Amino acid sequence: MSVNYAAGLSPYADKGVCGLAEVFDSPEELKAKVKCLAQLVKESQYMVVHSGAGISTSTGIPDFRGPRGVWTLEEKGESPHFDTTFEDARPSLTHMALLGLQRAGYLKYLISQNVDGLHVRSGFPRDKLSELHGNMFVEDCEKCGRQFVREKVIGVMGLKPTGRYCDVVRSRGLRACRGKLISTILDWEDALPDRDLNRADNASRHADLALTLGTSMQIKPSGDLPLLTKRKGGKIVIVNLQPTKHDKHAHMRIHGYVDEVMEQLMELLGLDIPKWEGPTVCESSESTTDVKPPSAVTAKGKVKMDLIKEERKREATQLAEDRENVKEEMVSVKRERVDSPARLPDEK
Repeated sequence: MSVNYAAGLSPYADKGVCGLAEVFDSPEELKAKVKCLAQLVKESQYMVVHSGAGISTSTGIPDFRGPRGVWTLEEKGESPHFDTTFEDARPSLTHMALLGLQRAGYLKYLISQNVDGLHVRSGFPRDKLSELHGNMFVEDCEKCGRQFVREKVIGVMGLKPTGRYCDVVRSRGLRACRGKLISTILDWEDALPDRDLNRADNASRHADLALTLGTSMQIKPSGDLPLLTKRKGGKIVIVNLQPTKHDKHAHMRIHGYVDEVMEQLMELLGLDIPKWEGPTVCESSESTTDVKPPSAVTAKGKVKMDLIKEERKREATQLAEDRENVKEEMVSVKRERVDSPARLPDEK
C-alpha cells in the first residue's frame, strides 16, 4: 500500500516469500484466458472478488512482495519508491471496472486486503465491501460503532485513538455520543474486524466464483478465504504475475497485469468502465445496483411479460375510474345535504 503505512507497522520477522519472479502469458494466451473468464462471470450466480496490493501499483502505490515491493526491497536493505500520496492517488482502471461489475449485477461482494482506501473513494458501495486490514481514511467510534470516512488520511495505526470524538447525536435530541474514535488500520498482531470478516466469510461460502486480483494470498486468514468457495464446489480464478500460495487450487491462472485483464473482460461483457470524477463515498448499494443481464428471453416468456404489463395497466385504469366514481358520489351526497332544508323541532 504505502511506504508510510509500512513504516508505521511494528517490527515483524515473517513477512512471507518476497521477490518471486514474474510470469507473463503471451498476448494470445492472455486473450484466450480472459475469454474463458468472461464466460465464467456470465455463468456465475454469485461472484466474489478478492483484491490485493497488485491492483494499486498502476496508481503509483508500491506493493509488498513484488520485485520492487516494500518488503522485497527491505530485505535487500533498499528503500521503496513512492510516486504519490494516499490523498492524491486515483483509483486504477481495475478499481473502476470492479465498480462497473457491481453496478451491472455481476459482482456480489468485494473483499480487500488493501488499506489505501481506493475502493471506497472509487464509489464502491461499502455495504458490499470488506476491508479486512482497515482503511487509511476511516476511523471508528469505539462506543457506538459508527464509522467516519475522512478526506485526509487518519495518520494513526494499530487501532489506536485518533484524538477525535464521535459527534453523532442520539435519538430524542440527547447529547452527542462522544465516544473515542480509533483508527481502523491493523498492526501485525491485531485481530481482523469481526463485522468485515464475518461478511467476507459468508460471501466466500456463498460464492460459486472467487476471482483474486493482485494478491499472493500469503496473509491469513484473508488469504485463505477463496478456499471456502472451492470447498463449497465453486471455482477460483487467480490473476497475478507471481506464483501464489493457492495456485494448485485454481481453476485457471492468468499471468498478466490486472488492468489489462480487466479492460479485456469488461469489453467482452459489453460493459463500460465508469469514469472517476473525484473521491466519492457510497454507503449503500441499493441506489447503484442494476439488474444482472438475464439469459436469453424466450418468446413465450416475452408474451407472458407483455400480458402481465397489460393486466397491470388495466388494473391501474380501473382503480382510477373507481376513485373518480367514489369522488362523484361524495359530491352528490354533499349537494343533497346542502339542498335539503334543515327541519326544526316541533314546538311544544
